[in-house]
Amino acid sequence: MPRYVMAIDASKCLNCKACLIACQQRNAVPYGLSRNWVRETPDTASPSGWRYQPGACMHCDEPSCVDACPTHATYKAEDGVVMVDETRCIACGSCMRACPYQARHIDPARRVVDKCDYCAPSRAEGMEPACVSVCTTRARVFGDVDDPQSPVSKVLGSHKVTFVEAKDAPTKPTLAYLNDVADKHWPKAESAGPVGFMGTVATGVRWLGALSLFGVVGVGLRQLIRPTGEASHEEKRKGS
Repeated sequence: MPRYVMAIDASKCLNCKACLIACQQRNAVPYGLSRNWVRETPDTASPSGWRYQPGACMHCDEPSCVDACPTHATYKAEDGVVMVDETRCIACGSCMRACPYQARHIDPARRVVDKCDYCAPSRAEGMEPACVSVCTTRARVFGDVDDPQSPVSKVLGSHKVTFVEAKDAPTKPTLAYLNDVADKHWPKAESAGPVGFMGTVATGVRWLGALSLFGVVGVGLRQLIRPTGEASHEEKRKGS
């Protein structure tokens, strides 16, 4: 059984939005909603004056959304992908409040929660997720992390790897960021666990060397930080 992981090199992102459009088209995501995003933050060190950080569901190993779902519609599949069983989903929003990454939305037509599933129907046919296949700079790399010859295993083994993790919701995300990642605008959640626990989640980062998260020898350092400076898009939206 493969174990799927995505790695993102934010330094390669041009903010062309091709990944967002391809995802919406392949997965029939309604206009105005998205399974993935590109966060834009000012960066004086960048030639463009901006830093672009692609993101999506983190497909956590200990997902708080799974614990929060009262009907067990959300689950962690054997291949590592966090999925939603639409036949069980009642669109209560509990999983959305529990997600520290705000990576879920309710499809208004189907009345179920929708999120990134790494393009499950396409994967079943041997295809890459849409966002990966259209990225001209190869900022996204996807594959079986248990296969040492897979592209994702090779990039994870040859780069510094960062996993974004909420401080009060240690969900062990598997979506990896390569090289340097902007450290001012980590995501927040309304709830870090099941329904009833309502509180703002502080944020943090797990710094891991090479493939230590996946059982390969490496040295890790956990560094917790709090967001500073200008608010992220998510924070601006909440305050508007």
